[in-house]
Amino acid sequence: MPVTDADVIEALRPVEDPELHRSIVDLGMVKAVAVEGNRASVLIALTVPGCPLRNEISRRVTDAATRLDGIDGVDLEFTHMSEDELSALRTRLHGDPASTAGSTPAHGHAEGRAIPFADPASRTRVLLISSGKGGVGKSSVTTNLSVALARRGHSVAVIDADVWGFSIPRMLGIDRPPVVLDQMLLPPEAYGVRCISMGFFAAEDQPVIWRGPMLHKALEQFLTDVYWDDPDFLVVDLPPGTGDISISLSGFLPRSEVYVVTTPQPAAQRVAQRAAFMAQKVNLEVKGVIENMAWFTGDDGRRYELFGAGGGRELADRLEVPLVGQIPLVPALREGADTGHPIVATEPDGEAARAFGLIAGRIDDELAPTRRFHPELKLI
Repeated sequence: MPVTDADVIEALRPVEDPELHRSIVDLGMVKAVAVEGNRASVLIALTVPGCPLRNEISRRVTDAATRLDGIDGVDLEFTHMSEDELSALRTRLHGDPASTAGSTPAHGHAEGRAIPFADPASRTRVLLISSGKGGVGKSSVTTNLSVALARRGHSVAVIDADVWGFSIPRMLGIDRPPVVLDQMLLPPEAYGVRCISMGFFAAEDQPVIWRGPMLHKALEQFLTDVYWDDPDFLVVDLPPGTGDISISLSGFLPRSEVYVVTTPQPAAQRVAQRAAFMAQKVNLEVKGVIENMAWFTGDDGRRYELFGAGGGRELADRLEVPLVGQIPLVPALREGADTGHPIVATEPDGEAARAFGLIAGRIDDELAPTRRFHPELKLI
């Protein structure tokens, strides 16, 4: 039987928009289909003009349509959604942005938009990666741990909450800003990890001179105005220390799991413990310690403990939590962070990548919360 227009539409139904992760048919992006002979003509409405992933959408549509017996080629044209179509799409995906008053757009928790990860119905595990001081490799741990979790088949998102020292976009190799879809931000993605960061809104050499209220507001918008689409893991790269951002996040995300990054150096772990003690004071659960720069393996195969030994284990014992893993000092780990090529993705069989894989496995399997929230059960 000849291929019909309806056959082509059904063939396109499994095709997902690469940013929204929903069927382009269900999203209303397929505006017209016509089959003439062995070719199909398809009109796709992009969410925004100049969509950065237009070529990827084109590839996916062409591959799906030409899998049909009888379709040898696709003539693809693009348009873009109208303002009304965008508004309806955003409401469908992200809820109504109007406040409870019904007039003012709600751009944060304070104005009425809920934080999805604070909802008991949320299945997202929130991992706060913290340290008491800078220079311990916390951001590179965040980046590679996130990629390692994604490589285990999970949906992963990252918030770069270090608004003064933002670095996650560079480490992930993301060089394009979020797409703005009718007051909703679509975070860019690399290596299976979606990311939002102050780095998208400030030049790399521009200092962010903010105090508490501004930081609080920025975090609200990262949590509420970005379309995260219920990831399995939300990994948050905290700034060093125990300041405003850490305190705000404890209120926004009360079920977060805290992982403290330290180096083996005793002086470093004594400072790192302050971040753990702060988490405990604001009722966040410290789940484990990650020791970075644990050793360097020389060409002779010997391990050299350049920063001392035992700091991570000592901190974990003091906090009565597991030492989740130890990451070796590897030059390629630093190089990958500078060039946007995380070592977990580029050298998956290397010493450092294997260490991150083991840490991701322990967090995923052994350290998963045992308490389950069932919002459908209510006491009357």
